[in-house]
Amino acid sequence: MRRVIIVEDETAAVVNLRSMLVNIDPDVEIVEVLESVADAVESFSAHPEADVVFMDIHLADGDSFRIFQSVDVDIPIIFTTAYDEYALQAFKVNSIDYLLKPFKEEELRRALEKLDRLTASERASQQHNRERMVREQGDAMYTMLLRYKDKLIPVTMDDVAFFYTSEERVTVTTLHGDTYPVDKTLEALSQQLPAERFFRANRQFIISRRAVKDIAVWFGSRLALNLTIDTPERIIISKARVPEFKGWMQSVHTD
Repeated sequence: MRRVIIVEDETAAVVNLRSMLVNIDPDVEIVEVLESVADAVESFSAHPEADVVFMDIHLADGDSFRIFQSVDVDIPIIFTTAYDEYALQAFKVNSIDYLLKPFKEEELRRALEKLDRLTASERASQQHNRERMVREQGDAMYTMLLRYKDKLIPVTMDDVAFFYTSEERVTVTTLHGDTYPVDKTLEALSQQLPAERFFRANRQFIISRRAVKDIAVWFGSRLALNLTIDTPERIIISKARVPEFKGWMQSVHTD
């Protein structure tokens, strides 16, 4: 079943689009119809479940590009508009196609087929990443023996919350809040840690899936991570790494 959100303020356009969607796919589900920028911002802030968004550009309270200034939309978008001058701007957001009104059912069908191809490609990529994680798991490190004062402290990967580097010094912090120095770089750790459990968030952090408390949408289409314990600084996932991080979060399996 294909789940669809329509952002459109003209009733006739909604009726026409709905009719064509049903003709192409009788099982299509219209999740909701949003008539304004304000309605769309409120809806997308709640991260609705949908496969595609059909979005007009001119809405009752402004142009729809204002939506992306207020909230991240990670659902594929097909723009539907009577104006062709916005095409370049449209593809700077999460757009996969641009249909000029009045468009025909065959044009809509081709746009949906394009969406299906992109979705299939993304699923194949995620499967490849999962298989790579399984292959790497055999060589992964599961216990570290850390020198601390006059002792050697065994730390299992189950207990690790994050690794952190600052001023060429690397430390590991456990889920209990204990911090120890580590004589490896984050680059070396990235190659040795279990890939299904740990993610290189940025230049400063490698994080454990077990430690992720929640995820906040941040400025510039980035993500801010909150862990179950305090961190030396805010953990930010760059816009370029957001898809990889989401795939890791969705595919990882914890014990």
